[in-house]
Amino acid sequence: MRRFFVAILLATPVVAMADAGADGAAIFKQNCAICHGADGKGHTPVGRSLKLKDLASRDVQKKSNADLRKIISDGKAAMPPFKDKLDEPGLDAVIAFIRSLKE
Repeated sequence: MRRFFVAILLATPVVAMADAGADGAAIFKQNCAICHGADGKGHTPVGRSLKLKDLASRDVQKKSNADLRKIISDGKAAMPPFKDKLDEPGLDAVIAFIRSLKE
């Protein structure tokens, strides 16, 4: 039974997670932390190689929510688009999480 439950959790799409409570930190951890790091600083091997900006930095934090939504939805440079993976509540939750990283 436990294996079945784990298999269902692993097969659950991000959109369903967003609908279940729009937990921005969890969505970020699952989709963004591999490059941006759990703290959003970009101090990961991928983040360093792509020279990612610190998401807590003034430069990123001064962007409007609409700007962040466009970047997350459409992608930017090496960042893939997430418009097909995140619904509106999920996008809002990720943006709120990014805002929580403010220095």
